[in-house]
Amino acid sequence: MIIQAHSAVVGGALVGDTWVEISGDVIRSVNKGINPAPDQIIDGVLIPGFVDIHCHGGGGKYFSALSPGEIHSVIETHRGHGTTSLMASLVSEPIETLKDQIVRLKPFYESGQIIGIHLEGPYLSHAKCGAHDPQLLLNPELAEIKELLEIADGAIKMITIAPELPGAIEVIKYLSAAGVTVAIGHSDGSFKDAASGTNAGASVVTHFMNAMDKSLTDGSFASFIVADERLTVELILDGHHIAFATAREIFTALGSRTIFITDAMAAAGSSDGNYAIGNLPVSVKDGVARLESSGALAGSVLTMDKVFINAVNSLGLSVKEAVAATSTRAAIRIGLRDRGDIAVGMRADLLSYNAATSTITLISE
Repeated sequence: MIIQAHSAVVGGALVGDTWVEISGDVIRSVNKGINPAPDQIIDGVLIPGFVDIHCHGGGGKYFSALSPGEIHSVIETHRGHGTTSLMASLVSEPIETLKDQIVRLKPFYESGQIIGIHLEGPYLSHAKCGAHDPQLLLNPELAEIKELLEIADGAIKMITIAPELPGAIEVIKYLSAAGVTVAIGHSDGSFKDAASGTNAGASVVTHFMNAMDKSLTDGSFASFIVADERLTVELILDGHHIAFATAREIFTALGSRTIFITDAMAAAGSSDGNYAIGNLPVSVKDGVARLESSGALAGSVLTMDKVFINAVNSLGLSVKEAVAATSTRAAIRIGLRDRGDIAVGMRADLLSYNAATSTITLISE
């Protein structure tokens, strides 16, 4: 199959007329100019598929669902909005429940329908637990972590840990050595705690400027994150978790270190109404999800196409900058070398971005 585009983002640059040859879901060649007999002509910018490393649900369902059909529905909902590589995030639950959820998700990882499992809990601060049930939070213990990894058999790719918790540094060192990405977040810690977690091997910050001290004063958790280039920061671009103006400031300062995520809950790609996160009731009104008990934000209703459009239209990013933050950088950070760019040998995960209509279209054979 040959796809012709008037422009494309290739190797981090926006280039002109480009045609791509695809065979067996793999890119076989990338060429400048105009092909005389393309199978498909793209009326927009050809970009790589989105990579979302923090997503809990969508289409009215969660990755914690009991049935494979509901889990598949989450995947298909986000794929329909351009996410071709999706991490399944799980919230804090009793450990035995988490084990069951991991077992149910393993076949989706083994079949390539998800790129892995992200445990956002239960190793979080009580003071900054957000929409996680505080009664379920635990201090990280190495024996327990090893058991979860054994059950997952390679499917767990990322775990969020508050680095100030007892036992956290030992666990972060172990996970990092084992090839599991550690994200620091949901933390009530200080500059010193963030430094200790990063020195132990943490490399990602879970939804930066949410569920943490936002102060940038000397000695604060956030000030270390801004200063240390080893850390990649997640940002939720819905205008609610962080104002767009603030997100733009963060991107200006940390652009090469940012990954845009959805942190989507079940209402993403669905509708307003009553939902739950774990056992906590959530109300979604006017596209904003909040805990009924406290009014705290409870994830987003974003899909990655909306994230991309917000990056371009609300933050004023260039198309190539938006591609880096919604695809390329996440793939590299999580160790996926076969996607996130349009290049020979890469997966043919391709999208068309139409600036005139602010729409994203999935391209398939």
